[in-house]
Amino acid sequence: MPNDNKFAVLIDAENISDKYIKIILDEISNDGVATYKRIYGDWTNPALASWKKVLLDNSIIPIQQYSYTAGKNASDSAMIIDAMDILYTGQVDGFCLVSSDSDFTRLAARLREGGMLVVGMGERKTPKSFISACNRFKYLDILATSEAPQKASKQEKPEPAEQPRPARQKPQKQEKPEPPRQEPQKQPDPPREESGKEEPSKGGDAIGLATIKKALKAIARENSDEDGWVFIGTIGNLLVKRYPDFDVRNFGFSKLTPFLESVGLFDIKSVRAPDNAGKLIYVKLR
Repeated sequence: MPNDNKFAVLIDAENISDKYIKIILDEISNDGVATYKRIYGDWTNPALASWKKVLLDNSIIPIQQYSYTAGKNASDSAMIIDAMDILYTGQVDGFCLVSSDSDFTRLAARLREGGMLVVGMGERKTPKSFISACNRFKYLDILATSEAPQKASKQEKPEPAEQPRPARQKPQKQEKPEPPRQEPQKQPDPPREESGKEEPSKGGDAIGLATIKKALKAIARENSDEDGWVFIGTIGNLLVKRYPDFDVRNFGFSKLTPFLESVGLFDIKSVRAPDNAGKLIYVKLR
């Protein structure tokens, strides 16, 4: 059943590239409907010219905000004021704040205090303070990277160009080759034991795998039944609440179940849902 939550999508044009627009709109469509689509910037600045076609194609309303002082992002204030105006209309269920700027941390917190669902989007350089203030946060550069191989695989590989035949050369007198020098073989490094240190994830500054494993163990222990089993939906929901920037796509997966299989912490079973309405997945700590 489609989600009918109404969202206000507010984009900081001076902080986000236009190449992410399709990802932004596709991601928010998974959560609901974008009833407001506004983007903020000084449109007299030639650096924002690439946004023009994107705005027309996606029906996004540009909000002009002149930069009164050099080095100051005046569009931040306009975006914050608009967000509060929309909040008080009561016509939306949530906000999508698209920026990598920590200046929107207090705005995200205030919107959540007003009962709004706040989805943040930005690059991996986004400060943790802004990420933690959102209900969920999505890394646009990671999502763009994960989509690139899929597009490349659909394109046909070009046939290699025919190489010209080399010209015939006169045979040269062969010299006696010198015996190859034998270099000492490098011994392989011993396997490292798993430690509690943070492991870098594929998401760069995204939350690390070691931290996620610790959280998975804690969630499973706290929410399992008498036999130790816990519903996989509970795992996913609580994990996002603890770490808003968690996304299985940060680790190269498209679904939660294959990701949980890869971490090696759980036994997994599927149970037929009532009325044969699909299957329910449960996990249990080993």
